[in-house]
Amino acid sequence: MGSEDRDRLQAVLEALPAGAVLQSPSDEVLAVNRRFTAMFGTDGGAGLSPGRHVHRVAEIRLEDGRVVRRVVEPLRRNGAYLGALWMFTDISDAKRRERDLERDNRALTELARQRNTFTAAASHELRTPLTSISSFGELLADPAFGTLTAEQASFLDAIRRNAGRMQRVISDLLLTTRLRASGPELEFAPVDVPRMLQDAVMDQMGAIERAGLFAVLDCASGPALRGDGHRLRHVLGNLLENAAKFTPPGGDITVTAAPRGPYWDIEVADTGIGIPEEARHEIFTGFVRASNARSGGYPGTGLGLAIGRSVVEQHGGAISAGGREGEGAVFRVRLPIAGPPPTGREDV
Repeated sequence: MGSEDRDRLQAVLEALPAGAVLQSPSDEVLAVNRRFTAMFGTDGGAGLSPGRHVHRVAEIRLEDGRVVRRVVEPLRRNGAYLGALWMFTDISDAKRRERDLERDNRALTELARQRNTFTAAASHELRTPLTSISSFGELLADPAFGTLTAEQASFLDAIRRNAGRMQRVISDLLLTTRLRASGPELEFAPVDVPRMLQDAVMDQMGAIERAGLFAVLDCASGPALRGDGHRLRHVLGNLLENAAKFTPPGGDITVTAAPRGPYWDIEVADTGIGIPEEARHEIFTGFVRASNARSGGYPGTGLGLAIGRSVVEQHGGAISAGGREGEGAVFRVRLPIAGPPPTGREDV
């Protein structure tokens, strides 16, 4: 090889982004680049095993703690073996980040386990005294125990109402724990969507009337949906409960639904405080609430929408939030008529 060819070869090796060694067919080192010498502290020489008898890719841990990835590329032309190009890349930082990530993942897994254990234990502990409060509240409301004054009846109504809300919060906490542990237990069957929506609206009609709101249900006829009617009704009930909570008296709640292609599209809209645009994705995360909900003093845990998203996604569908802040919120649920895809989890 002439000096001009050697210079050209050396220039090619120097242009490579890794430490490089060129090996001859007889396993002789023909050339190395500066990255290689800097990486291994050599003076330009290198002892290599025959390229045809080593693993093509390997990770090498050096005595100083660095980790180097070695790649051997055989060089051939017209079937003839011309040698091999050995390339070495320092991946110490990447391996360190990988180990840090694995450690963080283990820590997060343990924290999630502890959180689920605490949530389940706390929920069960709260249920016992809350059941007693609800039971004594029912007894106090019984006329057989005496007539209540208007003020006493008002106090009792507040106790019963808040006890009911706490029962729902505890149920949501327990359901959230189960969702994290193994996903929702769904029972799939044909679901009459118009009937399900009518039942969901009627379930929340008391809260809607107490809030001084007007509700409209506009549902087209269509095919039965393969899904868990109980869970879906819970999702729609939560959306209606939120609409009643965040809409001032005199406002409207509108529920519309229609089949479109292979999907049922369901929309719950209100004329309430709306959702800030920057929070429209975050509110579907557990314990996250929009800023105007927190600052407005509206009660809630931020669990309902997270549970709803999990249930809808287990059906192979999607849920999203829209509308304009200060003018009302719009929640859209899209569910496949055929149910989740075959790869989805089903408990039949």
